[in-house]
Amino acid sequence: MSKFRLEERTVIVTGGAGGLGAAMAKACAEAGANVVVASRNKENIDRVAEEITGNGQTAIALPVDITDASQLDDMIAQSVDAFGSVDVIVNSAGRWGKSHLAEDTPLDEWQQVIELNLTGCFLSCLAAGKQMIKQNHGKIINISSTAGSKGNPGQLHYSAAKAGVLSLTNNLAFMWAKHNINVNCILPGLIATEELKGYNIIPPSVDEDGVAVPRLELPPNPEDVANLVLFLASAESDGITGELIPIRTWLKTERFWQ
Repeated sequence: MSKFRLEERTVIVTGGAGGLGAAMAKACAEAGANVVVASRNKENIDRVAEEITGNGQTAIALPVDITDASQLDDMIAQSVDAFGSVDVIVNSAGRWGKSHLAEDTPLDEWQQVIELNLTGCFLSCLAAGKQMIKQNHGKIINISSTAGSKGNPGQLHYSAAKAGVLSLTNNLAFMWAKHNINVNCILPGLIATEELKGYNIIPPSVDEDGVAVPRLELPPNPEDVANLVLFLASAESDGITGELIPIRTWLKTERFWQ
């Protein structure tokens, strides 16, 4: 991955307070980028930014609610003031909803999940896109989910929102190609984050006999998602736009409904 360098590039990572977002922010900093760690959780983004700067890399923390267009505009303006440009934005902010039967999905919860995962991504793309149009270059990396491509029973609202992100990506890739803006989308499947490990969702790396499980029969790690972000943020992906790229191993649940 050493070839995917990001020196002199400014990368914003929304949802950077922890999990996948923090892993992406740290990877971009290690690749030489000026990193803006953004999230509603100021304490956590401060911690991530301090960890990055403590390693001799460059980062600032900017609190933002991605459902508020004015806050996003301020985030872009502050990033430009700090580093001179916005070269890449990774739209990672989002959340699941509670699981329900389709007919029992509460309207207010539907609206909240759609607002954060889809509308928030749309507003983030617009805020960054306006700056990138001025620059005549930029890269937008949207983080969707395999729930958006194959569905996720019980998570009707989340699946619909993440499916919307796929369409948003395709449309913006077409509409902003003339401005030299790459728009691509990563679809993580089940990823071995610390949060999911805490829920006992991630299978163990050894079987009941103590034998190591083959790597491709285990979920990817956050670093695997971060590595794809590095590629899409770097000059090595300059000829790629409008792509929807899953990250998943060969787990049955990632390929089939049951």
